Amino acid sequence: MDNSGKEAEAMALLAEAERKVKNSQSFFSGLFGGSSKIEEACEMYARAANMFKMAKNWSAAGNAFCQAAQLHLQLQSKHDAATCFVDAGNAFKKADPQEAINCLMRAIEIYTDMGRFTIAAKHHISIAEIYETELVDIEKAIAHYEQSADYYKGEESNSSANKCLLKVAGYAAQLEQYQKAIDIYEQVGTTAMDSPLLKYSAKDYFFKAALCHFCIDSLNAKLAVQKYEELFPAFSDSRECKLMKKLLDAHEEQNVDSYTESVKEYDSISRLDQWLTTMLLRIKKTIQGDEEDLR
Repeated sequence: MDNSGKEAEAMALLAEAERKVKNSQSFFSGLFGGSSKIEEACEMYARAANMFKMAKNWSAAGNAFCQAAQLHLQLQSKHDAATCFVDAGNAFKKADPQEAINCLMRAIEIYTDMGRFTIAAKHHISIAEIYETELVDIEKAIAHYEQSADYYKGEESNSSANKCLLKVAGYAAQLEQYQKAIDIYEQVGTTAMDSPLLKYSAKDYFFKAALCHFCIDSLNAKLAVQKYEELFPAFSDSRECKLMKKLLDAHEEQNVDSYTESVKEYDSISRLDQWLTTMLLRIKKTIQGDEEDLR
């Protein structure tokens, strides 16, 4: 069946669902099973929404799921209502990101009210991702990642909480909120070094924390590197720690060439990602007489 056929079928289901709702509000229906009509209408709205999805009419699908969610609330079916709001949010993601956020927030309200914090945390991540990619509002993305991390921590899901916090730290550093980023990297790094599975990644977190210190002040960075070496002796032998020491020396000597050479040498073995490149460039600009690019 073509898309227009699916849309026509969906429209017919919507009209039928609306009739059921109207009939459920009549006096006699109130006496004789009005709620069963509303249940039928819920089912029809959901079927219509799925038809609209097949026809790729995402806004209409989102609206139909919202109608179903409202009726589920009327029937006190909180879990079903939340599921419909999530379905609506997922449909709206493809057409109206702000409306997607509104629907997911409605679902989160219901889940937190029911004490389902892990599910609420997952949907906060979805909202954060919409702010990251669609609406490009990094401050709001940070707020939702932080909320998600709080909920995960409350449920003892520490590795999920840390994943969210690392997102926060990455963005905080880009927004020059270095102390906030440092606190997170140090906290996650300290947790990682005590775990046999995560120990290897601890050096990366301490490296990132040291770079944030360096963006504030080179003395800060020097003291931080010493602290991390004492805290986590394996950090001393890492390429990241060796790079930090070379960069600190180059900065002290105000030697741009030496700084650039050290970065290039590191990059030839471990490719620099966008975040590291940004931080290293910011530090490089504090060396006097620097006019050229990092690579």
